[in-house]
Amino acid sequence: MSAILPPAERLWYKHPIDRVEGTWIVIALLWCLIMFAMMVGWHIWGHQNLSTETYRTTPDKFMPKVQAMVDKYTVRTETDEKIPVVAPLPDSDVYLLARLWNFYPILELEKGKTYRLHLSAMDYNHGFSLQPANINIQMVPGFEHVVTVTPNQSGTYSVVCNEYCGIGHHKMVGRIYIK
Repeated sequence: MSAILPPAERLWYKHPIDRVEGTWIVIALLWCLIMFAMMVGWHIWGHQNLSTETYRTTPDKFMPKVQAMVDKYTVRTETDEKIPVVAPLPDSDVYLLARLWNFYPILELEKGKTYRLHLSAMDYNHGFSLQPANINIQMVPGFEHVVTVTPNQSGTYSVVCNEYCGIGHHKMVGRIYIK
């Protein structure tokens, strides 16, 4: 039989499956079921994926929350743009926004303390890639992602936008200090 010509018998699916072909179908089905179960297991026991809460918001609702946190917890400013560095209290809500072409504000968190990190974008899709911890979240305008974090290593972490957001994308980096 040729692949170009139609099958001689039109009801080809009523023919019995060859034993070898049936074996491979069963192996493929079992492998799919195993991988599906492993995805659930990786999420629950492997600590591979962040469990986030997501809410609808608007820039007009999110920005006042960010500014209130900045006004309350600013300890200094950094960079040429005078971006504030905030040191919020442990077990508090921490807000970080992305906009063309920076992250606002710079965060200073304590090692071993838990924070609820609220992320949102003001204008376009932006990426929140925390390096070298390899945490990656897409920040979408109109949505607020809430991640509960407990930093376990001191140091300076870079926040990199990994969603192309325009001509200044290559300059869109931020910082998180863990003391």
